[in-house]
Amino acid sequence: MTSAAPWRREDAGALVLALHVQPGAARTEVAGTHGDALKIRLAAPPVDGKANAELLRFLADAFAVPLRQVTLVRGETARRKTVRVDAPRARPDRDWGGAVPR
Repeated sequence: MTSAAPWRREDAGALVLALHVQPGAARTEVAGTHGDALKIRLAAPPVDGKANAELLRFLADAFAVPLRQVTLVRGETARRKTVRVDAPRARPDRDWGGAVPR
């Protein structure tokens, strides 16, 4: 049973995440929540798609899926993003709701 986190919803075997990203951080990590979105710090600059590539790589690793199963649905140039993870094999998101900023 999953908690009703406002930043996470399940859709036909996929997981849809509402994210607030912070590019240019010292390391890539989950940093708690930001309003009704999950906050992720990215160790990549927000230029030439580098931050988006780092975000998708981080999520693919976290959910133990190939990169092709992680899709940026909305927010290519914004901090607020919607990402879809198809058939996640791992579910670290169940622990992320309680993450606190370091």
